[in-house]
Amino acid sequence: ADCPLFPSQSLLFLGLVAAVCLGLNLLFLTVYLICLCCCKRDQEPETKRPHSCCVTWMAVTAGLICCAAVGIGFYGNSETNDGVYQLLYALDHANHTLTGIDSLVGPRGRMRVGLEQHLARLNELLAARGDYLQTLKFMQQLAGSIVLQLSGLPVWQGASTDLTELAGHVAYVEYYRWLAYLLFFILVLTVCLLACLGLAKRSRCLLTTMLCCGLLTLILSWASMAVDTAAAVGTSDFCVAPDKFIMNQTESDISAEVVHYYLYCDQSLSNPFQQALTVFQRSLTTMQIQIQGLIQFALPLFPTAEKDLLGVQQLLNSSETSLHQLTAMLDCRGLHKDYLDALIGICYDGVEGLLYLVLFSLLVAASFSPPICATPRAWKHFAGRDRDYDDMDEEDPFPPQARRIATHNPARGQLRSSPPYSSSLGSQSSLHPPAQTPPHAPVSEYMNQAVLFGGNPRYENVPLIGRGSPPPT
Repeated sequence: ADCPLFPSQSLLFLGLVAAVCLGLNLLFLTVYLICLCCCKRDQEPETKRPHSCCVTWMAVTAGLICCAAVGIGFYGNSETNDGVYQLLYALDHANHTLTGIDSLVGPRGRMRVGLEQHLARLNELLAARGDYLQTLKFMQQLAGSIVLQLSGLPVWQGASTDLTELAGHVAYVEYYRWLAYLLFFILVLTVCLLACLGLAKRSRCLLTTMLCCGLLTLILSWASMAVDTAAAVGTSDFCVAPDKFIMNQTESDISAEVVHYYLYCDQSLSNPFQQALTVFQRSLTTMQIQIQGLIQFALPLFPTAEKDLLGVQQLLNSSETSLHQLTAMLDCRGLHKDYLDALIGICYDGVEGLLYLVLFSLLVAASFSPPICATPRAWKHFAGRDRDYDDMDEEDPFPPQARRIATHNPARGQLRSSPPYSSSLGSQSSLHPPAQTPPHAPVSEYMNQAVLFGGNPRYENVPLIGRGSPPPT
């Protein structure tokens, strides 16, 4: 009440604060990534492994924080949903009570019409007796008094319609809010899974997807925090003084005395309907006594009046039943209980759930910023691992370069087969040396084989090729 801004302006201000925080976060990430791309420094191989460990531990920590945040978000979403549905249940029960009051008060006019029809026929049948006619006239006056008192009761049709519309809007918004947060939780867990798989498989594609989804999640987290904060603050403002808000909203439709009676339901407060209900009860009792006397004394003299007399008695009995139901529904305890249930649902469970959702959004925003900053470092680390893998020792007989050449040039890796040789079936003199080849052929053939198996040709072994020496035993 002391705030110079209107409630809508205050909520808009909170949304703008969250938008500014989002802008600062994105600006920081943009500046960091630009500086990281523009200021590349060659790192020694010894310094790459510690960076890899930092990236890994950062991803693990962020993943744990995200899992904890999702757990908090699930709890907050469930609490908010429970509070809203408790509000909807209270609104539905209150709407049922108000509709029941209107249904009991409305037929009193029809009851008067039916009673007047019976009394008019009884006036014709009992015209010979003046005392009976006086009794019928008195009953007609009592019926008019009952209708007059009931017409002073408030009509709840407008309030019932408003409650129905409010419940429909709240249920619609709550369903899509709950579903949106459920999808948001799935998105957060999916991004965490992509980050883990990208680091485990050293996949740049997964890291790129994680980076894009992480930026989207960051934006959604700040947006959800703005909405939840605004909703929590607005609901808390309502919960500080709900009675005053409701009285201001209903002052043009319902009297302040009636609204005050239902909001506080204090025993010291007088029932605003007590006079009407008392007149109804007394008039009805008097009419029942009068009709009993007519049935007892006039029916033996005028048998044709039996149908109308019994009809009047039946109307009075049904009116007595309606009176008891109306008295119970107009009592403040039923609607006051619905009012308290609605306040507990929205002001306790609802606000508590919104605060947990705000904490979830903050944790998600805080846990996704460091991995986004560390993604380029992980990318450079993967590139450094690939360069280390290519820069092998020249003495390695099977370097990755040779394997790549063998993969792309499989025909050049075929070796010429040697003639069969058996040490037990022949002598050395029976062996025929292989045909001499041109001098340039062994060198070129060996160079091709050396490139295939060793990466570099070794010319010191060239003279041994083509001498016709037997294969080793």
